[in-house]
Amino acid sequence: MCLYRWVQQNRLLPLFFLLLLLPVSGTLHAQLCSGSLGDPVVNITFGPGGNSTAYVATNAYTYTSSPCPNDGYYTITNATSNCFNNSWHTVNSDHTGNGGSFLLVNATYTPGDFMVTKVSGLCPNTTYEFAAWLVNVKSTPGILPDITFSIESTDGTVLKKYNSGNIPNTSSPEWKQYGFYFVTPPTESEIVLRLTNNAPGGNGNDIGLDDITFRPCGPDIVTQINGFTDKASTCQGQANDYDFETIVSAGFASPVYQWQQSLDGGTSWKDIAGANSLNYHRPGSDTGIFKYRLTIAEQNGASIASCRVASNTLTVAVYPLPKVDAGENRTVLAGDAITLLPTVVATNPVYEWQPANFLNDPKLMSPSANPPLDQQYTLKVTTSEGCSASDAMKIFVVADIFVPTAFTPNGDGINDRWRIPYLDPAFNATVKVFNRFGQPVYHTQSAKVDWDGKLNGMEQPTGIYVYQISFANSKRKPMKGSFTLIR
Repeated sequence: MCLYRWVQQNRLLPLFFLLLLLPVSGTLHAQLCSGSLGDPVVNITFGPGGNSTAYVATNAYTYTSSPCPNDGYYTITNATSNCFNNSWHTVNSDHTGNGGSFLLVNATYTPGDFMVTKVSGLCPNTTYEFAAWLVNVKSTPGILPDITFSIESTDGTVLKKYNSGNIPNTSSPEWKQYGFYFVTPPTESEIVLRLTNNAPGGNGNDIGLDDITFRPCGPDIVTQINGFTDKASTCQGQANDYDFETIVSAGFASPVYQWQQSLDGGTSWKDIAGANSLNYHRPGSDTGIFKYRLTIAEQNGASIASCRVASNTLTVAVYPLPKVDAGENRTVLAGDAITLLPTVVATNPVYEWQPANFLNDPKLMSPSANPPLDQQYTLKVTTSEGCSASDAMKIFVVADIFVPTAFTPNGDGINDRWRIPYLDPAFNATVKVFNRFGQPVYHTQSAKVDWDGKLNGMEQPTGIYVYQISFANSKRKPMKGSFTLIR
């Protein structure tokens, strides 16, 4: 049974376990694993935030929901402030700063063991790092926390023992990680964890504890992407297959290699089938952020997660190209200006219209253009990741608006619709068409003119129809005239 499951089933122990870690601070801080680590076999975080009774101490301690527990009390909280006439620090968050909870303990008056328990599910003859984050919440002079914790074999042999010494007061709350490493017995997967508080409660001995972990520790494993360091990036459609290389320091007897991939930023990892050597050729892929690492374990424990240690993480980023539509071709009357209206989907885009001729600012997404003659413009968009795409459109410059005088909506595919080709939507024109009785049969506003000769689905008869064109917010004069519908 791994320690995490044991803690959940023996809810009297977690607090002690936490307190044990507290003492590890000072001295243990310098004895964390100097090689490569595996994933935590135990990872106690005390929850996402707020008060909780998920962890229960022995009869020596009493739970309180107050963020200022008295001597012999404990709580689980995400902050504490204004405690005991401000003799405690204001602690605004757990050590990660992400709003999670931490264990807050005000020690009992009598020193002694906090916890003696078995921890199962470890690998024999394996080095583990035991670590925790601690903060002394006392801001004024008083009794200093002093914790001894030890790792023992099941027959009582001490495998590792450390004493934190006095954990000093600081001028402001300082979360620090403390830990040590030990080796499990050659044929045993269980150890005994013993925690002892050497200092009494009273005026001091007040501790916050967070993120307790057991992690396998092994020789140093360093990976890199050939031609890069630990990161490589490219854009969609470009080559993105890479070779990963590894250097492993001495220490493994019969190593088993397994490359892993993560698609969620390193939160979870999945073995890559067949990737079982020191080096790995990553095949090309579609867009995404891909993380990789190499795990190594001795042959007799390769299938057990708690036996593996992992390399540094490699990151391959394949970024999407921006989606660029420069917009439909436009029409402008000679001497007038028109605003370009592209559609762009991109991350922090940078715009560049080419050529820059007759544009008020070619770096704008929607510049104003007033070319004297027909002009094609190309919009290039570049994302913050350096990926680019382009699209083009054309502006037609005309001397005046031409209105067709006839159309034949007979379904032969020739001149079947009444359109005004140079009436750009940017003119903000309102177009109305009336039959010979003065009844409106067609209407459009600030859009293309495109009439099929029907009203409410009914074909209108052959005859002469009158149109009216008015322009909003423009000095352009209204236009009137007639055209013939021929069937």
